[in-house]
Amino acid sequence: MLAEGGYEVVLFDRQPIDDFSGGLTVAGDVTSEADVAACAAAVTERYGRIDVVVNNAGIASIGPAEDMAVEAWRRVLDVNLTGPFLISQAFGRTMLAQRSGSIVNVASVAGLRGVADRSAYNASKHGLIGLTRTLAAEWGGRGVRVNAVCPGWVKTPMDDANQGEGAYVDEDITSHVPLGRFASPDDIAQAVLFLADPARSGFINGTALSVDGGWYGDGSWQSLRLGTRTR
Repeated sequence: MLAEGGYEVVLFDRQPIDDFSGGLTVAGDVTSEADVAACAAAVTERYGRIDVVVNNAGIASIGPAEDMAVEAWRRVLDVNLTGPFLISQAFGRTMLAQRSGSIVNVASVAGLRGVADRSAYNASKHGLIGLTRTLAAEWGGRGVRVNAVCPGWVKTPMDDANQGEGAYVDEDITSHVPLGRFASPDDIAQAVLFLADPARSGFINGTALSVDGGWYGDGSWQSLRLGTRTR
């Protein structure tokens, strides 16, 4: 959607991407300061400026907090929170120098609420929202907006893997969401595009935008929530 909106798109991933023709691809790890610095240098060398950063690398770890290995905890925090910090820092320096730019962090409804058996994931996403607001406060006056998108459950390979671990089934999600469905990747991409574009969201800074079909907003108990659908 960003490419369709006229942006030159750069993809940064641990694995080389051979089938992308829309712009630049860079192989590297978001948890590596050296890899992130190399990516930022490649982008500025190629394009001369940076207008939008989308921090969307993420991993999950499901299980009781009392059983979580500290190595797994650290890995989730490294990818989901330290990675966005390193990316924002490296690319933010260029944005600050040009006095314009938009950073969109992909957080989660789990960064707004507590969800059992996801202690590291929830902590990382709560932290990412905190980072979002802090950078918005620091950088907004110098032309750089920082916002977060907070998706609900999205149909992705990560969701399929989590269900494979026996954590939940589709009905657990759809019965909880007032809109009665999972989000699609396009639902989230539209929100990212909105926050990226200064013509659409130029005075939005430091927000955590829920894109969750009403999950965060609905405090109904389950029978009441489901009963509203049959009235």
